Amino acid sequence: MVEYVDTLVVGAGQAGIAMSEHLSRNSISHLVLEKHRVAEAWRSRRWDSLVANGPAWHDRFPNLHFTTCAADAFPPKEEVADYLNSYADMIKAPIRAGVEVTSLKRKEGRSGFTVATSDGVIEANSVIAATGAFQQAVIPPLVPERAGLTQIHSSSYRNPDDLPGGAILVVGAGSSGGQIADELQRSGRKTYLCVGPHDRPPRAYRGRDYCWWLGVLGLWDIPAKEPGTEHVTISVSGAQGGRTVDFRRLAHDGMTLLGRASGFTEGKLLIDEDLKDNITAGDANYIDMLDQADAYAERMGLNLPLEPEARTMLPDPECLANPIRELDLEAEGITTIIWATGFRQDFSWMKVDAFDASGAPLHQRGVSPEPGIYFLGLPWQSRRGSTFIWGVWHDAAYVADQIAIQNNYRDYSPETATAAAAE
Repeated sequence: MVEYVDTLVVGAGQAGIAMSEHLSRNSISHLVLEKHRVAEAWRSRRWDSLVANGPAWHDRFPNLHFTTCAADAFPPKEEVADYLNSYADMIKAPIRAGVEVTSLKRKEGRSGFTVATSDGVIEANSVIAATGAFQQAVIPPLVPERAGLTQIHSSSYRNPDDLPGGAILVVGAGSSGGQIADELQRSGRKTYLCVGPHDRPPRAYRGRDYCWWLGVLGLWDIPAKEPGTEHVTISVSGAQGGRTVDFRRLAHDGMTLLGRASGFTEGKLLIDEDLKDNITAGDANYIDMLDQADAYAERMGLNLPLEPEARTMLPDPECLANPIRELDLEAEGITTIIWATGFRQDFSWMKVDAFDASGAPLHQRGVSPEPGIYFLGLPWQSRRGSTFIWGVWHDAAYVADQIAIQNNYRDYSPETATAAAAE
């Protein structure tokens, strides 16, 4: 038996929940399918000690506050998952969990889509892919399995005790890699960290969190990254109450910093000669943020405490002054590599003409050129803040409005228009 729904939302994480709220606001009948539990990624695809990268007052939906932590605190991952569940309950989102979507295709010769699921077939006029930005973990084929090392992606890491004994190499120094490497070092493990190009903002400055500064400076709403910076990661952390990521400090505490890993031969990891450049560019990004904040505070006459010590840099550690170009893994006692190398999107289940040659979605603020297909939760979908809880909520409002507009066109007929005008 085929089930019919006007609009189908695939995914019940933060994107799917936000989408449901705005569809209901527009009186659009819909169903949300989730192959696991609501907000599953927060529970099972994150390490044990993870906290949100934004403070509770900021990284939330507009209509519900966190009640389990202070406004300036960084909620642990389980609290974030519980918050999303509570929000879904509050808005009475029509979520059906434990149902996986396996394929989607357009109906032949008429509007709408046929969606195959693990619980039967659903037909829908519109489909929103709200599966988020973190779908398939990426591990570069750099170090072969025959090297005899434990190799895992950062999404599979849980805690230091779960790893084999020995030193650990973390590849990738974004928010995940930097926090994991710091945790491993603080647990007593000898840790190596490959640091690529990155932005390194202050966690807080002059008594205000980084998220606040981005807001007042209008930087959350910039529509796209500068050319050449599309793949530059951001090193920011809410761990340990929220501290600015400082790679020099990590090195002075015992961590060995490396440039980007570029090859592997005869048991040795080959390292690019880019560590100094990457650290220098990250420092420049940090100082630029301080400069913008100071200029704004002066222009607006804000009585915020000065913080001149924020501009003081530690001296270069040995691993930065004389970067390592080859790392003999066995000689250094390295038994585990954690690849904090990001994710790729997977929309292979969508058999529609809505993607470019690389498989990336074609869209304008989530609206696909394929009529009836929409996306939500994509990085930079409309602005810098699109992957944050509050950002995806605003993107969902736009997508829901576009669906409502199309539904009005779909339902138009001269007879109904005349009757409505006569009322």
